[in-house]
Amino acid sequence: MQNPSAPRIILASSSSYRRGLLDGFLDSYEAITPDIDESNDQGLEPAELATYLARKKAEAIAVNARQALIIGADQLAIRDDHVLGKPGDHQKAVEQLLAASGKAVTFLTAVCILDPVGRTRYEHTDITTVRFRQFDLRLVEAYLRHDEPYDCAGSFKLEGAGFVLFESVQTDDPTALIGLPMIWVADRLLQLGYLLP
Repeated sequence: MQNPSAPRIILASSSSYRRGLLDGFLDSYEAITPDIDESNDQGLEPAELATYLARKKAEAIAVNARQALIIGADQLAIRDDHVLGKPGDHQKAVEQLLAASGKAVTFLTAVCILDPVGRTRYEHTDITTVRFRQFDLRLVEAYLRHDEPYDCAGSFKLEGAGFVLFESVQTDDPTALIGLPMIWVADRLLQLGYLLP
């Protein structure tokens, strides 16, 4: 249940996965897609880039919603010091997954919350390490036919059948892999008076 006197919440994201996570405990919020350039023109390291993009998304929405609490987020997948994008199509997803076989991929999930009441910015980055089992093209093709994770960094969905590809997952917050570290987000919103017992 939300405090009715608290500012409205806007999720600065087009992600259905992030909306699904917020739907689990917020009575109402609005989701607006931020129109930003996500290229790394400044040559930032992955952790800096994830934080920068989450902040940039939140700030882009805040320009026209100064009285709202804004939640921006970004997730990067890193393998062998290389940032993996969303595959977008089947062939790129096959290539991403085959390259991950037997390796570890680190996921950086950054969040930026802009609080209009205290005029404060809160930021957090969750680090999740997924170790992939050894697999071949047959498992990759079967998995991709099942989940079609072409809009997901790393080419899999944890909330789908992606676990068949994993040997282990090391994380402080399993929701971060879906796109938003909800343990941290819920704690911050509780402290800001949004969730009532």
